[in-house]
Amino acid sequence: MPDLTLRRLILGSTSPYRRELLSRLRLPFDVVSPQVDETPLLGEAPRALALRLAMAKARAVAALHPQAVVIGSDQVADLDGEPLGKPGTHARATVQLQRMRGKTVVFQTAVAVVCIGTGFAQVELAQVNVIFRNLDDAEIERYLQAETPYDCAGSAKSEGLGIALLESIDSDDPSALVGLPLIRTCRMLRAAGVRVL
Repeated sequence: MPDLTLRRLILGSTSPYRRELLSRLRLPFDVVSPQVDETPLLGEAPRALALRLAMAKARAVAALHPQAVVIGSDQVADLDGEPLGKPGTHARATVQLQRMRGKTVVFQTAVAVVCIGTGFAQVELAQVNVIFRNLDDAEIERYLQAETPYDCAGSAKSEGLGIALLESIDSDDPSALVGLPLIRTCRMLRAAGVRVL
């Protein structure tokens, strides 16, 4: 595999959380917004949705920058097989958190790496099992007022005050819950020929 370290690296996401995570690798990268419809397909499972959207985002940006190595990612909160997306509003976030209290939610975080110029395309999924505390309505309201996590899947901003919502987190890729599984990302970048170290 040729050394692609000098190829342009692009994060196909406008998420500030993914941008911060990818910057931890100390690789130069650009950010391009993927123009992808994120509407779930009829009956689509959360896992399948996350995988499909991660690849769709990477491919959409790669089509515009065929010589670049492009990273796409998506996260879907899975509550008993039902996908919970970004709430967008205070009212929807309240309902999401009320539904999740005392339950295990699986955050399905997919990452894809695509380089059209070399024909490389891979996608992987990191599952994070999160047990929510049995939160009362006042705790939910205080959290939402403090964090306004309306752009986070399942309203759970674990890198901030959202950690107080949780009983436990179980994952083999710790950054996956924030939105980009860096262990898997590093593995795929190496496979694509990008030297991380």
